[in-house]
Amino acid sequence: HRMYPLSTFSIVACDLKAQAWGIAVASKFPAVGAVVPWAKAKVGAIATQALANTTFGPRGLEMMAGKLSAQETLSKLLARDRDREQRQIGLVDAKGGAASFTGKSCLDWAGGLTGSGYAIQGNILAGAGVIQEMEHAFLEARGELPERLFSALDAGSRAGGDRRGRQSAAIYVVKHKAGYGGYNDRWVDYRVDDHLNPIARLGELLELHHLYFGKSPKSQRVKLEGEVVKDIQKIMKGLGYYSATHGNYDDATREAFRSFIGNENFEERADPDAGWIDKPVLEYLMRKLK
Repeated sequence: HRMYPLSTFSIVACDLKAQAWGIAVASKFPAVGAVVPWAKAKVGAIATQALANTTFGPRGLEMMAGKLSAQETLSKLLARDRDREQRQIGLVDAKGGAASFTGKSCLDWAGGLTGSGYAIQGNILAGAGVIQEMEHAFLEARGELPERLFSALDAGSRAGGDRRGRQSAAIYVVKHKAGYGGYNDRWVDYRVDDHLNPIARLGELLELHHLYFGKSPKSQRVKLEGEVVKDIQKIMKGLGYYSATHGNYDDATREAFRSFIGNENFEERADPDAGWIDKPVLEYLMRKLK
């Protein structure tokens, strides 16, 4: 069974204030998200790449759960690994401690850097500028951890990324009870396994995540009246939910809207009875209409 090295760039990072840990990764390799990223809420996150040793993920998280630091965990993982010089790994622990390792046999350009709460690394890259641009983007980015991780990944790609090309990308972020329904810690978990522009597609999936699972402040709610109702009716007509476009939010429109919102999975972003819809969702639906 031949093992092919994952020519890859990644960022492992945490947001201690939000108590979130995650990884963003891209590669000229199919389904990189199935191999590289590992994370556990309140414990840490790991990226294992190059000639990836996937046992580094669960073993490393177990060590960090036992209160070992990222650096101590890295040292223990590498200690008995005969192929350590072909490995590349980045870790961030529960306290934001970071460590990165690039074996001497990793293919050029290969290297990594760390800062408070983040580890960035890559191999078979266009050059050192890839990870430097990733660091700059991560530190400058606004928003929550998933957006900052994606900004770093996108910057790495724009700086030349993997010199063999592109194929897959993934983002995986954990936070206590942030998963669907609060039943698990899987806050953001998206993969693009085979695509001509995987990072751009990953960005689109992140936007959809916010659209379906985000919440707008009350100030961003749009009241269903006048032209807005007409627009909603046109959208529903185009999708076969309703036929009239008179602009009145009557009982028939309300019931069609209720069915439409339920089928399109926007229950959290609109209220048929109170007569409002979140502005980002309305804008998204309007773009689909055009």
